[in-house]
Order: sequence, then C-alpha cells, then structure tokens
Amino acid sequence: MTTLSKNTAPGETRGVIPDATAGPTAPPVLSVRDVRILDRAGDREIVHGVSFELTPGKVVGIVGESGSGKTLTCRATLGILPAHFAISGGSIEIDGTDISTLTRPRWTALRGAVISAVFQDPASYLNPSIRVGPQITEVIRSKKGVKRREARRRALELLRAVRLRDPELVYGQYTYELSGGMLQRVLIAAAIAADPRILIADEATTALDVTVQAEILDLLADLRERIGLALVVVSHDLAVVAQLCDEVLVMREGDVVEQGPTHAVLHDPRHEYTRLLIAEHESYGLEKFLTLKEAP
Repeated sequence: MTTLSKNTAPGETRGVIPDATAGPTAPPVLSVRDVRILDRAGDREIVHGVSFELTPGKVVGIVGESGSGKTLTCRATLGILPAHFAISGGSIEIDGTDISTLTRPRWTALRGAVISAVFQDPASYLNPSIRVGPQITEVIRSKKGVKRREARRRALELLRAVRLRDPELVYGQYTYELSGGMLQRVLIAAAIAADPRILIADEATTALDVTVQAEILDLLADLRERIGLALVVVSHDLAVVAQLCDEVLVMREGDVVEQGPTHAVLHDPRHEYTRLLIAEHESYGLEKFLTLKEAP
C-alpha cells in the first residue's frame, strides 16, 4: 500500500510515500536513474534526467509528443542509441548490472534473454526473405542453445501464445502474407522467445486499428500477469496508458514534467502539459478507461 505525496508542485515528479506496513518488494529488474542523453553532433542535451524503476510485473508508461525523448530513453536502456548520441549522466541498471560496464558480447547475451523490445513497424524488424517461423526458431536456438526440433516446437507454442489462429500456417509464411496485427504478434513472439524479464513496447500498437490494438494490449496484460513480465510502454495514446500502466511519465522536450501512479496523474494532473494531453484525448474515450481502472 502506498500513498501519494500531497505537496507536489506543478511540473514536479509526484513522490510516492511507502507505507510502513507494506511487505518486502522484489528488487528492480530495470533501474533508470537521472539519465541524460547528449546529442554529440549538435553538442546539446536532448534528455534532461529520467528516472524510474521496474519490478517484475510492473508496467511503466512514457507519454509525450514526438521529439520529447521517449524513444531515445528506451534505446538507451537497450544500449542501441544512434551513433552520435550518448548517455551523458545518470545510470541504467539491468538486473543489478550497470550497463556502462557491459562489453559487446555481454550486451549480445543480455538482449533478448533479459531485456527485449517491440517497435512500431514490425516489418522493419523481420526479414522479408525468410519465413517468420524460422526467424523465431533462430532466436530460440541462439539464446537457449536448444536443437532445431525443440526450437520449432517452442516457436509454435509462442505463436499460439500470441493468439494467432493457425500457428502451423503462420510459421511457414513470409511477412508480406501477414496483416499488420499478425506481424505485430509475430514480433512479440520473437521478443519473448528467450523468456526476457523486461519488454519495451515502443508505440507497438500505433499503426493498428482499434480492434487489433485492443487485442495486442490484452495480450501484453496477459503476459504481465501470467509470467511476471515487466513492461515499459511508450505511447502517445493516454487511453493505452490508462488501460495498461501502473505508473506514467509525461515527457516534453526532454524533461519529465509529471510522474506518478497512472490513476493519480490522469485524474488529477498537476502540469499544464499533462492537462492539455488529457483534454486532447477526452474525445477518444479516455474516460472509459479511467473508469475501468476504478472498478474493483
């Protein structure tokens, strides 16, 4: 049980005061502490201090306009910042290990096995010349060290787990034969193939129609509950955040202008920019998801 600090000023991160009666919590699988990101090409700081922690099963949402620093923050946690960007301050720990100490081979071992990601355009991350099933089996074989037959069996299990209707058929298809929603499910299957503890979903439902988006969000919620997957959900859609996230960070021009439990931030926004985002989303049914969050 936690209570919100009542003295947070507009534009400040909302504090969460631990309840003395609360039991021990699991150690964080991802810790981001005051991370700053520098654009070395322009010699200017792009992200000005982002902090959050993920424990197993927790979902943190990051919202904000394009260029606010959401994706750069996520790419920093994955160790895949573009060449002219660099972490200039703060620290990131994955499963207790500071990523600044990781060698390239260690990063290769960590990605997919401990932390993984799903991005907006699945077709860009899947090889169009290889059937989708073998692409998943390759992830399993390289990360788990199992033989081909076992990897194929596991890949089919994953295609069923992401609720594709005919896993055997999909296994043998190419990307151009699948819809956007099916491709996103395939990418999620590949992302969780090596049983990572953390999944970053960066605008993973943006290009999908409303029905398919709802199915993907339901799938992510199911993975969270069933296997304790910790999630970072990046979205410009507050309804997505309201539906799925425990905590939300609102970013604007590289700053976290508001942060706290999702319900508190969306019901009682302190910052003018957060209020503006909420006002823009009211016509898209945001209130329905806020009401669902309140339901017992």
